[in-house]
Amino acid sequence: MKALLVSACLLGCDCKYSGGNNALPDDTLAALRREYRLIPVCPEVAGGLPTPRIPAERLCGRVVTRDGRDVSAPFARGAQVALALARKYGCEKALLKERSPSCGSAVVYDGSFTGTLIPGMGLTAETLREAGVEVFSEETIGIMKTE
Repeated sequence: MKALLVSACLLGCDCKYSGGNNALPDDTLAALRREYRLIPVCPEVAGGLPTPRIPAERLCGRVVTRDGRDVSAPFARGAQVALALARKYGCEKALLKERSPSCGSAVVYDGSFTGTLIPGMGLTAETLREAGVEVFSEETIGIMKTE
């Protein structure tokens, strides 16, 4: 069975910045578990950030919190942890949380903290893609195929 790297919040882990999660529906999780060995990761927590934490967004290649702190370093550490897990378990694909400054794969918030979305990737999604891992989101899960 192939391994799939998955944002821990999508699996129901309370690691979202607000302290909650973004759990996928039970039937979706069951279908994934039939096809893959699920490898959970929260890059932000893995990078050393607490839960809950101040919201952060991508801005000009960096990651900044709503109160103006640059948290690029812990986000980069978390991205490297995610990449190391993908390599350790042989994950060719990752299912990550869209719009996240770590995990967004098509759109992210623009750094203005106004809810404005722009085309772009989170730091972990970008790191994984550059390493050859196919990245999907809960919004593109339907096109993720198993072999």
